Amino acid sequence: MLISPKLKQLLSLLADGRFHSGTELAQTLGISRSAVWKQQQVLAELGIELSAVSGKGYRLPRPLQLLEKQKIDQHLEAQTRQLFKQLEIHDQIHSTNTHLLEQAQRGGESGLVCLAEQQTAGKGRRGRQWVSPFGHNVYLSILWRFQGGPAAIAGLSLAMGVAVVRALRGLGIAEVGLKWPNDIYWRQRKLAGILIEVSGESSGPCHAVMGLGLNIYMPEHQAQGIEQDWVDLHGILANAMHCQRNQIVAALLNQLLPVIAEFESRTLSGYIEEWRGYDCMQGKQVSIFMAEQAYHGTVLGIDEQGLLLLAQADGQVRAFASGEVSFRPS
Repeated sequence: MLISPKLKQLLSLLADGRFHSGTELAQTLGISRSAVWKQQQVLAELGIELSAVSGKGYRLPRPLQLLEKQKIDQHLEAQTRQLFKQLEIHDQIHSTNTHLLEQAQRGGESGLVCLAEQQTAGKGRRGRQWVSPFGHNVYLSILWRFQGGPAAIAGLSLAMGVAVVRALRGLGIAEVGLKWPNDIYWRQRKLAGILIEVSGESSGPCHAVMGLGLNIYMPEHQAQGIEQDWVDLHGILANAMHCQRNQIVAALLNQLLPVIAEFESRTLSGYIEEWRGYDCMQGKQVSIFMAEQAYHGTVLGIDEQGLLLLAQADGQVRAFASGEVSFRPS
């Protein structure tokens, strides 16, 4: 779905979060007041709420910043610009991961980056939906081709987690940690998640699409379906981080692309100690669910292959592979 230029112009006018009269909006946009009202209905269909107050006009409950290539590029490092081939920004898309998987089948090259203002079928782990309201968060996917096959990129999601923490801490967000295997947490609440989808030869060339969803501002009414404790950057910092989305995207790309590009040669061993330093589950009592079986114990951390180690009450230590378990506090 493409948003019309008039609608984008309207969003730009309302982006400051202040009241704007219908007359002012109509004159600036060069349309009638009834047309302004119709545009408001389109925004409602996108899940964007407008406050309308008689005598004051229209305003957004929160300021927002639409994604713009030029503003993202202003914050990119030279190395990052060399690593990506193309940056796509979609107003609305089914899923950034699904889109790049389709592009990969058509011969898409390493370094294709896809962003969206909104996803209608965003993906989480194990078939869950990733809640993706319009214009507030980061929905980012990267396509990369690897020569060594899926086995050569085992543990890539852990290395990507390290990159995300580096980016967030560089933006001044403290207390960010990693929850094995693919989640970024803040004070035991989920802030972001990583989803990697791999296709190709088992021992030859393969391609991977690496998706990242990061909560910058999650409207409460759109988060009601989220089944786990969550947090957003707005809740952490209580400032206008949702007006810095382009800078946040650039910070993420500055860290993610070099890690992805170097992973086959550096492997997980190059990131594992740093990952352990960000581990927010070590020493905690948890239950791990695998199919119909539940395991209870204390998390000991991860081994050199990135497997989770769980010490059970009987003294036995079990190792769990990525993608087969989910965590819940005991």
